[in-house]
Parts: sequence; C-alpha cells; structure tokens
Amino acid sequence: MPAGTLYRGREGMWSWVAHRVTGVLIFFFLFVHVLDTALVRVSPEDYDKVVATYKTPIVALLEYGLVAAILFHALNGLRVIAVDFWSKGPRYQKQMFWTVMGVWIVLMVGAIYPVLGHAARVLFGS
Repeated sequence: MPAGTLYRGREGMWSWVAHRVTGVLIFFFLFVHVLDTALVRVSPEDYDKVVATYKTPIVALLEYGLVAAILFHALNGLRVIAVDFWSKGPRYQKQMFWTVMGVWIVLMVGAIYPVLGHAARVLFGS
C-alpha cells in the first residue's frame, strides 16, 4: 500500500483525527477511573462521595460521550484493520468510513435510553 493511502480525502483526515482524540479521551477516562477506584482503599467515605457525584445528569451526559468515544474508536479501529490487512481495503476505505458512521449513529441512538434514561427520570420525573 503506497504511503498516505490510508487517510486520503476529508473522510480519512477526520477519521484519523477522531481516532486519536477518542483514544486520548478513553485513556484519560481510564486513568481517572483507576484513581477513583483506588480511593476506596485510602478513604471509603471519600470514595462514596465521589461515586455519589457520578449519579448526576451532567455525568450521565459525560457517560454518553464516553460511550460515543468507545464505539467510534472500536468501529474505526476495525475499519483501519480492514484497510491495512484486506488487499482491497484502500480502495473501499471511503465506503467503510460511511458504514462505520452509519453503524455508530444507529448504536448511539440505541444507547440513548440505557445511558440517559436515569438522568431523564431525575430531571423530568418518572
């Protein structure tokens, strides 16, 4: 595969940027998650306070963003693998990008209720 074929065009450039950004965001989430989980050994009371803040509607929106980042990163990663290891991958990368985006949108719509349902009930009542 000639150099530069993986990220040719606007779609390729934006998928490259989004893949890096989502990877960094996921890394920082994991870092914070390890720290807040380790807090249980230091101070169980403080750990309970931190966990209580996670039940707010704002954090529910952040969780939805986390789901969005993980799903995009995973789906785009599969596309990158296909481009790298399938002989026809570079030829079909644009179609694969739009397939990834379509699947990602469907999954994100499906994640609205499971992820944001509790926040909606808190804000608007049962």
